[in-house]
Amino acid sequence: MSAGVLAASVAFAAPALAQTELQWWHAMTGANNDVVERLAKEFNEKQSEYKIVPVFKGTYPETLNAGIAAFRARQPPAIIQVFDVGTGVMMQAEGAVKPVAEVLEAGGYIFDRSQYLPGIVSYYSKPDGTMLSFPYNSSSPILYYNKDVFQKAGLDVDNPPKTWAAVFEAARKIKDSGAAPCGYTSTWLTWIHTENFAAWNNVPYSTGENGLAGGEVELKINAPIYVQHFQAIADLAKDGVFRYGGRTSEAKQLFLSGECGILTESSGGLGDVVKSGMNYGIGQLPYDETAEGAPQNTIPGGASLWVFGGKSDEEYKGVAEFFNYLSQTPVQARLHQESGYLPVTMAAYEETKKSGFYDKNPGRETPILQMMGKAPTENSKGVRLPNLPQVRDLENEQYEAMLAGQKTAQQALDAAVEAGNAAIVEAQ
Repeated sequence: MSAGVLAASVAFAAPALAQTELQWWHAMTGANNDVVERLAKEFNEKQSEYKIVPVFKGTYPETLNAGIAAFRARQPPAIIQVFDVGTGVMMQAEGAVKPVAEVLEAGGYIFDRSQYLPGIVSYYSKPDGTMLSFPYNSSSPILYYNKDVFQKAGLDVDNPPKTWAAVFEAARKIKDSGAAPCGYTSTWLTWIHTENFAAWNNVPYSTGENGLAGGEVELKINAPIYVQHFQAIADLAKDGVFRYGGRTSEAKQLFLSGECGILTESSGGLGDVVKSGMNYGIGQLPYDETAEGAPQNTIPGGASLWVFGGKSDEEYKGVAEFFNYLSQTPVQARLHQESGYLPVTMAAYEETKKSGFYDKNPGRETPILQMMGKAPTENSKGVRLPNLPQVRDLENEQYEAMLAGQKTAQQALDAAVEAGNAAIVEAQ
């Protein structure tokens, strides 16, 4: 079905009900889609003025593209979920979106940025502090491992590897011992092994504070630390120790099926891991032991909810009511505890901590501590380049060529920098 057929402006139900429908386009699948559906159902049952209608639009990139197409056709939804790298695209679309802070205030709610986790709210705000989008499902990349596979391979089930060198060594042991067909896989090579690799190891991803400082921006991902890291992965792939699943979250299935013993993936992937019934463990994102001061801090992933412009006051009031509902401490605490996404409010984090949840569920606080453990440096505030979704595509093309044995890591990263820089210039 085409985006044009699916795109619909906010419609109204029967006049007798005077209920305002608000479409929420999203990219959630599996256990996370269940959460979306349940949130909408609960909100709709709590009041009768507004009806949130979730509409699945495909992957994160597909959802963003559908939103752009719908806006151009003057038929955008009220709310759209946009992944972290689409933030720059949405920020540049002046007039297309209405800042969430304004939506909340127009709905009679006072926006207080101090209520939100600092690293998250700053990423989705203007330099003057105005929050542009609602941080619905922020995440941090972490390490998952299959405890049964670790046991079979003779690895310590209570002590997951903390450095990349240790991960690669454990992966070879898993493969060589026959504990699993594959030692290691990873989702999102761009977000985890490039953008967060930079932040966590406190090295530049690009000039200009990774694009946050503005001005001319040039990629720095062909520096020696990246080359050594990706060549190690390419060598593992050649030996069948590493298996590539795809550009986004596809590799999670290689882990859930038991094919690979170790996975690096978003903390937001936890719901599906729990649902699988696997005997799993969680570790922090590995770091490069040669990087001075590492680990530093991770940067937010996941997505936020943007509100399109040009809607009626009544529609904005409904969106404000929904976002206020999502901000409530019991809702945020439950979202965090069930999905693995970070709680976006400090109150929800403190409530979860107070309840003893982290004591009963080792590793579940890891993604928060990774993001909040140290004050961000100019290398670890985030990445906000012009044309970042396309830059990621160009990087992925080169990573795939490297993993297929067609290029060395140096050749692939040099090509990614050259093509990426051209895409950045094109967008400026």
